[in-house]
Amino acid sequence: MVKLVLVRHGESIANATNVYTGWNDVPLTKKGEEQAEKAGRLIQQIPDFYPTHIHTSVLSRAIMTANIVADICNFLYLPITKTWRLNERHYGSLRGLNKDVSRKVFGVKQVLMWRRGFYSVPPKQGSPMIDKRYRLCDQHLMPRAESLYQTQLRLMPYYYDHIAPRLLNNEDQLIVAHGSSLRALIKKLENINDHDIVKLEVPNAEPIIYTMDNRLNITNKEILK
Repeated sequence: MVKLVLVRHGESIANATNVYTGWNDVPLTKKGEEQAEKAGRLIQQIPDFYPTHIHTSVLSRAIMTANIVADICNFLYLPITKTWRLNERHYGSLRGLNKDVSRKVFGVKQVLMWRRGFYSVPPKQGSPMIDKRYRLCDQHLMPRAESLYQTQLRLMPYYYDHIAPRLLNNEDQLIVAHGSSLRALIKKLENINDHDIVKLEVPNAEPIIYTMDNRLNITNKEILK
């Protein structure tokens, strides 16, 4: 059996102020740092968990969480890959907007579909993102807004190319990412249908442990709190 552990980053400044973040780069709050430390202590207690690689996004809140977890767990020696494919979904022109304000402007039902639906795409941002962390990326792949489905499409190639082969080699893996990118991955791993995905929440810094057989079928799932 092999283990895959997923962790959403600790509370960010944007989480605390209830605004859409997406690809905006914001740090953790003090509470978020403490949540990451707690997640690290929980992961430290997982029996027979010996990851060979850490995977995270290129956004500071996930990287900070991964570093805190690695420090607590004595995983700082492990290789870590930072990839845009594990980024939060791109919220387009909603980025930076207060979520309560968005409900008043667009309506509760529409906002629910943008936030939790699988195929709904929020309004696109007007111009391409200019950020040095994406300078070497194929600009044709850089989104201006994404549905959860589109997030899944750009995330899964990384999973199949860089995570699944290690799991198949019986190597435990640790992913530290974001609410929507992890929802997109969990949907695929658990074969959740398009309707039920609306109900799935991934709280900040609560490790999810998947135990898998040698064909990567899930034999057990546990959420640590």
